[in-house]
Amino acid sequence: MHDLSNLPVEVRPDRTLRVKIIDACGLACSFCHNEGTPVATDNADRAAGEFTGTPGRSGRVSIYLRTNGADFLPARIAADAEFALALAAVRGALPTNEVHFTGGEPTLHPDLPGLVSIARRMGLTVGITSNGEAGAEVLPAAAAAGLDRINLSVFGTTPEELAAVQGPRLASPKLAARKLAALDATIETAVAHGVKVSANIVIPNHSHVERVLRIIERHGRSVVVRMLVSLETGGASLDAMQAVVDHLGAVPVRRIVTAGASDQRVRYRLPDGRSLYAKSIRPVRLPETCTGCRFNNDRDCQEGYYGVRLYRATDGPFMVGVCIQRMDLCMSLGEFVMSQRCREVATFRDDEAVRLARLHSATLPRGTAAG
Repeated sequence: MHDLSNLPVEVRPDRTLRVKIIDACGLACSFCHNEGTPVATDNADRAAGEFTGTPGRSGRVSIYLRTNGADFLPARIAADAEFALALAAVRGALPTNEVHFTGGEPTLHPDLPGLVSIARRMGLTVGITSNGEAGAEVLPAAAAAGLDRINLSVFGTTPEELAAVQGPRLASPKLAARKLAALDATIETAVAHGVKVSANIVIPNHSHVERVLRIIERHGRSVVVRMLVSLETGGASLDAMQAVVDHLGAVPVRRIVTAGASDQRVRYRLPDGRSLYAKSIRPVRLPETCTGCRFNNDRDCQEGYYGVRLYRATDGPFMVGVCIQRMDLCMSLGEFVMSQRCREVATFRDDEAVRLARLHSATLPRGTAAG
């Protein structure tokens, strides 16, 4: 096991807003949290309190819905003045320099370039998390509008691997083959149009090591590969990551810690000079909101405090959440910007940035800034 304790540490204050722009998705991954919300198409006829996270007509799931208290259905966010005002309201209440569009599947949004353009006109960097479903069709226009990067969720290199993590309705190798072809086309299109590409790969245990190595071999020349720790398998996932690193002869060069959120990663250098990242979760909690939470323990709190999320409720207002396992904490945007919770987030971000910079200053290279 590599000793990471003496690595240089880069502290990056959290300045990102995640925005769920669409709920629709053409995959049915068995581990999907759907940003904490119900699957809209399967719950359209249900009232709050009756929502289900189990597979309906779509075959999709929302794994935390049974216990997270979600009480609204997510609507598709339009590229209009209301969205611009919502971004401005968040940015006015919390320092924000980046928006990250999520779903569902963002490339299925009928006006992704319009959303990108609104955010860019406000001086925000824009990224998306995607399975690559329709990237080849929409990325040229999105790139022209100012899309900076796309984080691709990669679940396998073969149709059988992808089909194995789908719900029964979509567990077809033939369908999976089409989805993998779409992913390849998305990568090619993004690279051709100057959009930065990373491939996110969850690695639950040692049995997935060969799969990850194949993904790195297949896509590692054109994209930055990021291994993600499985929230469910913890230590086994970390051991499997180490097996990948050892096999490739990768050397750790830097730790990157997000101040004010649970994200952290280690950057490795491969023998040919490429970078490989291993991403994991820090046990971060909001000092007031998370105190007394029934999930606030090492077993049940799987994501920690990961950051602020913006949603649009169907036939309702924009909503702001701070935890996909506690969607009952969501409040309308108007309430949030005036709330103690908003002030708590802002203070926590700043306090963590100062604390982590002081903690790790001794390991920073001479002349390197902590923030």
